Amino acid sequence: MRVTINQIKEMKSRGEKITMLTAYDYVTARIVDEAGVPLILVGDSLGMVVLGFESTIPVKIEEMLHHAKAVVRGAKKALVIGDMPFMTYHVSVEDALRNAARFIQDAGCQAVKLEGGVTVAEKVRRIVDCGIPVMGHIGLTPQSIHQFGGHKIQGKTPEAARRLLEDALALEKAGAFAVVLETVPAPLAALITRKIGIPTIGIGAGAGCDGQVQVINDILGSYTDFVPKHAKQYAKLVDIMSTAVAEYHKEVKAGEFPTDAQSFPMDESVLDGLD
Repeated sequence: MRVTINQIKEMKSRGEKITMLTAYDYVTARIVDEAGVPLILVGDSLGMVVLGFESTIPVKIEEMLHHAKAVVRGAKKALVIGDMPFMTYHVSVEDALRNAARFIQDAGCQAVKLEGGVTVAEKVRRIVDCGIPVMGHIGLTPQSIHQFGGHKIQGKTPEAARRLLEDALALEKAGAFAVVLETVPAPLAALITRKIGIPTIGIGAGAGCDGQVQVINDILGSYTDFVPKHAKQYAKLVDIMSTAVAEYHKEVKAGEFPTDAQSFPMDESVLDGLD
């Protein structure tokens, strides 16, 4: 049985921390799922860590759906959330409903995530009314990176802190089942967590959130173009992969690979008369 949004909400009620990770392919989704992580986000961060873009903004919905389908096939228990990319919900409620439905119908996700607070609350409500669970996302919202002028901490002034709290309350009222707080000062994130009844999932928002999310490539050390302050590398896969590729290249060039162990024998009499 898959994890449900009600189970995620109950984890907050019990004071049980919630883990979320990104995944973008079948193999990674299986690994994350089998580790018992209850929430998998198919994040538009794939634009950078998979597709090589400089930001999430160029990512198209077709690319998101392609990767989401693979993740859904790999994850059997986790609740899979599809990240709605730039301009797929901004223009109109109709666009938001149509594109949210594609993540559920076409990709098989169980929920969607979109960025913004008060400004998108009505769209969140309409999507939820259609039976599609929504996770909110406030604070540093990467799709608005040009407006923010870079990766900056959000909510540092009294006015900005008040706006973030209002955003979180608006998302809760609209029916979101959880909200991501990104790059928000820890005391503010803890206050928002206390003030709202739905789970908060922090990324660079301190330990006071109900849960945490990280980009899988950051914690595995497989993407090194940019390593955010909030990420902890639990492994350095880039070093392991580089060593393996270099060794393979060296052995092929030296004629040391493949050996008999990687080859298939046959009765050489079959070849009589062919040479």
